[in-house]
Amino acid sequence: MTKKGRIFKTIRAYFGKHPSGIFAWLWVTLMPFVGSVIFAANYDFLDDYQLYTALDYFIYTVIGALLMGLALLPTTLIALASGFYFGWVSLPFLILGYSLASILGYVLGKLTNMGLTEKLFKKNPKFHEALEARKGKEGSLVFFVRISPIVPFAISNFLFANLNIKLWKVLVYGIPGMLTRTVLAFAAGVLASSYLAAKESMNSPLQWGIGIALLIIGVAGIYGYVKKSRK
Repeated sequence: MTKKGRIFKTIRAYFGKHPSGIFAWLWVTLMPFVGSVIFAANYDFLDDYQLYTALDYFIYTVIGALLMGLALLPTTLIALASGFYFGWVSLPFLILGYSLASILGYVLGKLTNMGLTEKLFKKNPKFHEALEARKGKEGSLVFFVRISPIVPFAISNFLFANLNIKLWKVLVYGIPGMLTRTVLAFAAGVLASSYLAAKESMNSPLQWGIGIALLIIGVAGIYGYVKKSRK
């Protein structure tokens, strides 16, 4: 059996005994889409909310962290809505909420897949050795995964947790990686005349061009990380 075959066999055996792990992965994969559909039908409730007091900003930060950390809404959608409804003043608190969401998602990834990494290492020592050889380059992996639009935020939190990447690296390298997409979506919300216009602007040629550029950068960075690690 090949190394990949042994790895997938170990994962299947683990999830066979830990169905909560399967549920958690399905949750972070599907729920952001479900949340987006629900939000699209009810977004106008935000017309009644404004950020005035310290308590308002605290509540905004906590709710944002929970929505992103629990994979209830995509980070880009929250950035877009925040830009339109609350303006630039909310951006620092959005980034703070994003940081807290990273911690929450990472911890949940650890808890719901407890023991999976250890089993993989035990059954596949070469896989363990390969990851150990990459230890010094984990920061670049985090950065390029975050900057790439193909890996959703919630899934990447679980991925980093299961690869045993240190939480501080996820924060230090992940936040700069995520900022580009976050600020672009946020700015689209700020500049739009309505929320629907803001959403439509995300499909403009400029946004598509930037998205493709970020995709190329992310994929090239991840490929470079893997290639260098094999040397």
